[in-house]
Amino acid sequence: MEGILYAVLVLGVMGLVFGLVLAVASRIFAVKTDERLEPLVEALPGANCGGCGFSGCSAYAQAVLDGKAKVGLCAAGGDAATQQMAKVLGIEAETAQRQVALVKCSGYDAKVKGYYDGLQDCLAATKVAGRGPLVCKYGCLGFGTCLSACKFDAIHIENGRAKVDPEKCTGCMACAKVCPRNVIVPVPYSADIVVACNSKSKGPATLRGCDVGCVGCSKCEQVCSYDAIHVEGNLAMIDYDKCVSCGLCADACPRHLISDSNLRHDMDLVAPR
Repeated sequence: MEGILYAVLVLGVMGLVFGLVLAVASRIFAVKTDERLEPLVEALPGANCGGCGFSGCSAYAQAVLDGKAKVGLCAAGGDAATQQMAKVLGIEAETAQRQVALVKCSGYDAKVKGYYDGLQDCLAATKVAGRGPLVCKYGCLGFGTCLSACKFDAIHIENGRAKVDPEKCTGCMACAKVCPRNVIVPVPYSADIVVACNSKSKGPATLRGCDVGCVGCSKCEQVCSYDAIHVEGNLAMIDYDKCVSCGLCADACPRHLISDSNLRHDMDLVAPR
């Protein structure tokens, strides 16, 4: 009996000693946490969408504290998150311009070269012979890989192509990262003029795949008084830093491809008239 009591006593003393050692060690080797980390994380939306380039909101906040990232990278939180983070850090930040995703394809009647009956995934479709069922090798395949990447229910398939709801879109561009054809790009939320075509092919090749594609005729470029639109690689491209939304390029486009309607109201491009 005395042996049992002695063993219990020894174990108790050993536990107490080990506990004291661990307590001292935890104080000595404790990693100090910057008290600003928690309010920085709280300033972010918690979407963990990865649009900032980091694995999540906490990782981004820590990177900002470590000087490895700047404020203003959170697309989901927008300018509100940017200003709140700046306030926590005691700095001033420029007003962040809201951006949304644009699907640069209006080929709702795009021509097909074959029927695809495989996995309903855009990347999978590009692996079949000919890089997918569409004649155009640049257009939206419409199998919805981008839908699964969007955490904000801001993109859907309509008339065989992906379409973004700019009111729900946060501009995180998670959809763009999974698009195998790089059809999705960021544009300002306030954009009035958009060129929803991604084809880099020459005019005749573009027309073989789509009735509404850009043929690179440069008529839009010729009428622009602000040097805001140029044909690059057979495709009209808009410089939104220069564009004043005058609409002259839309009027001059023989394909009626350039849309002169605010993203917030209408993203449905019309067919050729």
